[in-house]
Amino acid sequence: MMNRKSFLAAGLASLVTPFELIQAQQSWPTKSIKFIVPLTPGGSNDLLARLLAEKMQIDFGQTVVVDNKPGAGGNIGTEFVAKQPADGYTILLSANTHVMNVNFFKQLPYDPVKDFQPISMVGLVPFVLTVNAQTPVNNLNEFLSLAKAKGNFSYGTAGIGTPHHLAAEMLKSMTGIEMIHVPYKGAAGIVQALLSNEITCTIGAINSLIPHINSGKLKAIAVASNNRTSLLPDVPSIAEAGPLPGYGLDVWAAVLAPAGTPRVVVDRLNTEIVKIINDPQVIKERLFVAGIEPMTSTPERAMEIIKADLVKYSKIAKMINIKPE
Repeated sequence: MMNRKSFLAAGLASLVTPFELIQAQQSWPTKSIKFIVPLTPGGSNDLLARLLAEKMQIDFGQTVVVDNKPGAGGNIGTEFVAKQPADGYTILLSANTHVMNVNFFKQLPYDPVKDFQPISMVGLVPFVLTVNAQTPVNNLNEFLSLAKAKGNFSYGTAGIGTPHHLAAEMLKSMTGIEMIHVPYKGAAGIVQALLSNEITCTIGAINSLIPHINSGKLKAIAVASNNRTSLLPDVPSIAEAGPLPGYGLDVWAAVLAPAGTPRVVVDRLNTEIVKIINDPQVIKERLFVAGIEPMTSTPERAMEIIKADLVKYSKIAKMINIKPE
């Protein structure tokens, strides 16, 4: 039998672990955090990273630096984070491309599941089929009819394997229209090309397009999401307008860390990020005005979404006969 002294010692020992965990959680971070965005400045990922960095450094008491590392459909920045120490000081603001790229690149330099520890989902960004205001179409059927008649429509994307690319190829596959793919380095390049009539259309993120839609320089034809968005309530979805049952692409954003990041750090980051994204003032003044719908999750739920989308977009890639390059 355990004597009184050993019993007390065992009891005290059992209290050490949670205390140490709390102490470790409270002491992190002790230095600057680097927030990697694998796309050029100006898009929704960049906006979300800068919003989070601004708020996080106030509460953490450490500098949070946003570092854009674009290229290869997001692979350059994503690979960079995968190879960093798993200490929470380098994190990634990623999107659906994190799982889509498996279907577009033969030799992906990272495993989207095994090499990363999800922190939280942070937002949904509706994508919208958009044309220059001078294009003589006002709805999806007019767009498809003109595309079939002309046969020389071009569409802008942020590169191979991006949501823009997949959304346009889905539309081509389901309607039989032909369009030429014109990749750019990011959202800013796409919008400028559309404004100058360098390209015919894009299925792009609403946050980069809506200021020009509201000004009348661009026209929103249809929403790529499964449902309409409150940001453009009068614009139907592609599935609804076609009608094209089964068409739908929702683009999420998430914060990820290198695999093996300590749970206390993951939980600290998750708590802070969820608090920021769910702040009513942030939602009203920063997210909605930028075309971003708030979305948060536990690390476990974020991993479930990532794994489910791996399966979903693999099926879509096969459906539209896209082969890795």
